[in-house]
Amino acid sequence: MTTRRQRDKSGCCLLGGCVSENSRSGHGALEKWAPEDQQFWESQGKSVARRNLIISVCALLLAFCVWMLFSAVAVNLNRVGFNFTVDQLFLLTALPSLSGALFRVPYSFVVPVVGGRLWTVISTAVLIIPCVWLGFAVQDPSTPYGVFIIISLFCGLAGANFASSMGNISLFYPKNKQGAALGINGGLGNLGVSVMQLIAPLIIVVPFFVAGTTLADGSQLWLANAAWVWVPLLALASVAAWCGMNDIAGMRASLRDQLPVLKQGHLWTLGLLYLATFGSFIGFSAGFAMLAKTQFPQVDIIHLAFFGPFLGALARSAGGFLSDKFGGVRVTSINFLLMTMFSALLFLTLPGTTGGSFLGFYVVFMGLFLTAGLGSGSTFQMIAVIFRQITLERMTKLGRTPEEAQHAAVTDTAAALGFISALGAVGGFFIPKAFGTSLTLTGSPVGAMKIFLFFYIVCLLVTWLLYGRRKTHNN
Repeated sequence: MTTRRQRDKSGCCLLGGCVSENSRSGHGALEKWAPEDQQFWESQGKSVARRNLIISVCALLLAFCVWMLFSAVAVNLNRVGFNFTVDQLFLLTALPSLSGALFRVPYSFVVPVVGGRLWTVISTAVLIIPCVWLGFAVQDPSTPYGVFIIISLFCGLAGANFASSMGNISLFYPKNKQGAALGINGGLGNLGVSVMQLIAPLIIVVPFFVAGTTLADGSQLWLANAAWVWVPLLALASVAAWCGMNDIAGMRASLRDQLPVLKQGHLWTLGLLYLATFGSFIGFSAGFAMLAKTQFPQVDIIHLAFFGPFLGALARSAGGFLSDKFGGVRVTSINFLLMTMFSALLFLTLPGTTGGSFLGFYVVFMGLFLTAGLGSGSTFQMIAVIFRQITLERMTKLGRTPEEAQHAAVTDTAAALGFISALGAVGGFFIPKAFGTSLTLTGSPVGAMKIFLFFYIVCLLVTWLLYGRRKTHNN
């Protein structure tokens, strides 16, 4: 008979959770994983999940830095000898959002196929390629524009990492911890937007790595640093993921097993809500500085622009925590009401017959950033809870065992989280484009803001009417 000491040494739990000694320290597969079992969670599961979450956050934050790389590089290309038009430069900043949204679709299904640990290593390490390539490209003014197009699309892979990262972390946590865990992973990962906007302007004036480019005013710029500074950090994160993360062996699933989730109507309605929240966050992050400059040219917005993404990223974590406590539907409904109010107030701050108010404009926009981030966390909590519940109910009706139902629920939830995140990322391309089109056609962003206001009202109604009345989905 196996003694208690032997059971402890092997790391196995009689209640269904089994964690090997190797897996306790990372670099191993979890043969059995039962986060909903309270005893297993407290004795073994929580520490393993926390370690995987910490490494995931670090890798995702760096990915967001790479995703936003061209927002810092493009504005300086002509200063170091290139001769691109304004439209060409704006396209370079927009393309990573577009390719990131497209690549999130396959990324959303890959974790159950190859395992979360291996995919985190691969998806993080591959980002070294565009960083190294861009560092060389910016040093040669004869580099064709087409090369920068390819590199910017390659940087979009970094944005796709969000889909696989969130799907993977959702596998480790019980239902009542989903909002907090996903909020931390997504929220702190989103901080990469602010980190890039803070570090890049500082690092390109420091003589690291290569010889600097002498500018017209006699100063020097080391633009390659903005790309190369992330290379050693990405390598370190890849090694940490390989050594410290785990796969959950029982959660493997083929692509065929996951595709049926696309037939769920809730996938598309929840994707709409996430487009309104995360899409607004990433879209406003890309377009706020440009919009502010067009409306208040007398204000130097560069030193103030990073606060919005910073607030939104922190608010995402808060959105997850609040949703775990009060219910994702309730938090999301209130949040859309606030987004609607802030959108309406923004009209009063824009230049017009009264000349507008930059202070009012800035404060209202910070409110939009805050609520966009908060809503990103609350909608993700809704997705995790609703898809688990829907799948469990369906599998129970089909007469499947509790183990089979749980496996299907976790697999469907991870796939749904990833695919819906792809829909949300489209906002990173659409919102700046909408502002630009509105300004071109009318000379004002009012047309774009009217569309956003209407969209938020629709999302408020969808959230409350479709999910708010269903008490079982409100937890």
